[in-house]
Amino acid sequence: MAIIKTPTLISTALLTLLPTSGFAAEAQVDGANTAWILTATALVLFMTVPGLSLFYAGLVRSKNVLSVLMQCFSIAALVSVIWLVAGYSISFGPAESGFWGGLDKAFLNGVTQHSIWGDIPESLFVAFQMTFAIITPALIVGAFAERIKFSSMLLFSGLWVVFVYFPVCHWVWAEEGWLYQMGLIDFAGGTVVHVTAGVAAVVTAVMLGARKGFLVTPMMPHNLTMTFIGAGMLWVGWFGFNAGSALAANGSAGMALLVTHLSASAGALTWMSIEWVRHGKPSGLGAVTGLVAGLATITPASGSVGPAGALVLGIMGGVLCFTATYYLKQKIKIDDSLDVFPVHGVGGILGTLLAGVFVSQDLGVFSGNGYAEGMNMASQLGVQVIGILATGAYTAVLTIILFKFVGVVTSGYRVTDDEEQMGLDISDHDEKGYSM
Repeated sequence: MAIIKTPTLISTALLTLLPTSGFAAEAQVDGANTAWILTATALVLFMTVPGLSLFYAGLVRSKNVLSVLMQCFSIAALVSVIWLVAGYSISFGPAESGFWGGLDKAFLNGVTQHSIWGDIPESLFVAFQMTFAIITPALIVGAFAERIKFSSMLLFSGLWVVFVYFPVCHWVWAEEGWLYQMGLIDFAGGTVVHVTAGVAAVVTAVMLGARKGFLVTPMMPHNLTMTFIGAGMLWVGWFGFNAGSALAANGSAGMALLVTHLSASAGALTWMSIEWVRHGKPSGLGAVTGLVAGLATITPASGSVGPAGALVLGIMGGVLCFTATYYLKQKIKIDDSLDVFPVHGVGGILGTLLAGVFVSQDLGVFSGNGYAEGMNMASQLGVQVIGILATGAYTAVLTIILFKFVGVVTSGYRVTDDEEQMGLDISDHDEKGYSM
């Protein structure tokens, strides 16, 4: 700025009126990094509305399409407000506790135009992390689609982010977090997003019970075109999710973007091929589901593996998530309606675990960034297992407690049989997704 390089008497006097710390902080902001994270923030929000919303809405029956869109949309608005009130503070506040960040930054206290996080504006870091908080409970919508009261869904989602997502986020991504201190590798949300959402999904699906006619009456997706559009938005938006987690426009972001794309491609081809062999025809639904499985699997490892490692993760994610989907529905008959746990939960677990393997530089073409000082494959795998088990167990217990509480407050969290038959578009919103 010219005012700094050639100070005059007037300009020097003006500078003395500016907040010293704020002006110094502004000078440290990196423009390229800021521009990239602005873009990444928009991409991650784009994943939920409209990406995930359309992906899920196309998979349900036409009488419930609006209800799913409304659930995802409302969660985005609700979590944004909660993030302002307490979410950012609990997740990234300055408290020294390894389990939560405290309330010193409640209502974004101290977050100003000039405050920074690393070399980007803190306000931008707040917004970027908020988009992660938004999509995580929105993922759970797929587990209880077509049968939960809107009021119960909204109350549960709000309580769940406060008591599950925010603390786990602090454990893993805040420098004081106990899993962060242990050295857990979770670049973009294998535990924070996918394990928490996946475990919560299967718990709520069991507690809520199956849809009427589950495994008896065909419940085909009403609009796979809509689902494909949503899947494409997720694919593109996921670059902001993973590459944006580098918090910089650098080589780490570039590699994260590349491996994300490769794993997604491998997952889609793998799932499609399995169904082609089993059923004689390649399924569009299988292709997009495999895509998401590949994306979920690479997420925790996207900052630490190379391209060949991403290929292996995508293939393994496609195979294991396909197997888990079949087993969950056909064998143990749990109606996780849109396969949240077998895709996101299993994919997140697999990716988090194998991040501890493919980060090794001893694997040649599969090499990632290498282990931290004092770590090796055995010790890193131990940390990864602890992170998965701790996150999964905590999520399961809190989800059970919160869901039971919501059931009491809302006089039962499930719609009546007549309302389910009618469809939630009419019973909850008195509207239709489609009009003749």
